[in-house]
Amino acid sequence: MSVDDRFTRDFREEEDEALGTRSEIITGPVEDWATDFSHLEPEWAADPYPILDDLRQRCPIAHTGRFGGGWLPTRYEDVAAVAYDTERFSSRSIVMSNFRPPRELAPVGGTPPISSDPPFHHDARKLLLPAFTKTAVSRREAAARAYCHSLIDAFEGRDVVDAAADYAQHIPIRVISDMLGFPPEDGPRFRVFIENVLEGVNLPPEERMANFQELFDYLYAQIHDHLDNPRDDLTTYLIDAELYGQKLQPEHVSGTMALLLIAGIDTTWSAIGASLWHLAKTPADRERLVAEPGLLPTAMEEFLRAYAPVTMARLVKEDMTWQGVDMKADDWILLSFPSANRDPEQFDRAGEVVIDREVNRHAAFGLGIHRCVGSHLARMELRVALEVWLERIPSFSLADPEAVRWASGQVRGPRSLPVRIG
Repeated sequence: MSVDDRFTRDFREEEDEALGTRSEIITGPVEDWATDFSHLEPEWAADPYPILDDLRQRCPIAHTGRFGGGWLPTRYEDVAAVAYDTERFSSRSIVMSNFRPPRELAPVGGTPPISSDPPFHHDARKLLLPAFTKTAVSRREAAARAYCHSLIDAFEGRDVVDAAADYAQHIPIRVISDMLGFPPEDGPRFRVFIENVLEGVNLPPEERMANFQELFDYLYAQIHDHLDNPRDDLTTYLIDAELYGQKLQPEHVSGTMALLLIAGIDTTWSAIGASLWHLAKTPADRERLVAEPGLLPTAMEEFLRAYAPVTMARLVKEDMTWQGVDMKADDWILLSFPSANRDPEQFDRAGEVVIDREVNRHAAFGLGIHRCVGSHLARMELRVALEVWLERIPSFSLADPEAVRWASGQVRGPRSLPVRIG
C-alpha cells in the first residue's frame, strides 16, 4: 500500500457510529464535591485547590455520577498508583466525557501514544522521541526567543495587555505550527480546536462530533498538503514513519497530529500564563527573579508544581475494589496531577509557592509510562517566555484581579489575564 493510498479515503467514513457508549449529560451546581464532583464547574476553574485540599482530608477518593460515573483520587500516592498501573486502568480515552470509546480501540486509542496501552504504547512513543530530545529542542530556542520579543514589541504604547491572549497563548502555537509544518496564521483556529476538545465536554453529542469533525478535516487537509508538498517537518515524518515494518495507519498519523496540536499547545500556554499570573500578584517573587535571573529555572519548576495545568483520565478495565472503593468497569478515573502536587504528605509547605524550593519532584508532566514526551520542549518554551518577559517588562501587576478567567476542564490555565505594565 503506497503512502497516497492510505489517505485517499477518510478512515472515519468507515466507522460504525454505534460503537462506544454515551452517558446522560448532567450539569448544574455541585452540592457535595465528595459525591458529585465536576471539573467543568466555574468554582473549579476559578480555584480548585481548596476543593482538592478538603477532599484530601475527608474523602481522598471522591466519586461522581456525572459523565456516567467516575472517581477522583486526590493524594499523591493514589494518583501515582493509578498512573503506573496499566493492568487495571486503560488509557484508551484520556478526556473524561460523556462518551466512552469501545474497548476494541485499545491498545492504540484515538490519539497515540497518550491514548495507547502496552505493549503498543512503547513503540508508538518511541517514534516521537527523536523530535523531543534536548538537542532537538535546543535548535528551536533562538526562534522562540525572537518570537517572544516580537510579541512584546507589539505592546508599545499600551498600559494594559492581556498576558494570556496577547503573549502566552501565541508562543506554543508558533512552536508547534513550525514543528508540524502548519501555517502560523491558522493560530486562531487552533484556539477553537483546543476549547472544543477540552472544554466542550458537556455539549450535545452532535455538536461535539461536529467539532471533532472540524479538527480532523483540518488535519487531513494538512496531510494532503504535505503529500503534495513534502518538507522536513513532523507531519512528513509521521506520514513516512514505519511501525512493525509498515507505514502508520491513517488514524495513527492524524491522531498523533491531533495530540501534538492540542496537548502541545494548551498545556504550555497554561503554564506560561499561570506563572505570569503568580508574578503579577506576588511582587516579592517578581522582584527577586528580576534581581536574580539565575533563580528562574528553580522558580519555574515550582510554578509547574504549584500550578500544574494537566489532569489526565483513565478507564477502569474490570469491576474491582480499589483502595476501599468499589469501581465498575468503564468508570472514569480523573488523575489530578495538580492535587498530587499539593499533597502535604509529599511536599513541605505544599500549599505555598516557594520559588527557591530545592527538592521538587513534582508530577506536572505526569507519572508512569505516559509522562509527557514533550517535557523538554515545554520547559524551554516556559523558560524563554519568562526570561524575555522579565527582561523586557520587569514591573507589572494585575490590572483587574476579577477579570482573570481560567479554563475549565482538564487543562487549567488563564484564558484572560489583563496586566498593567510599567
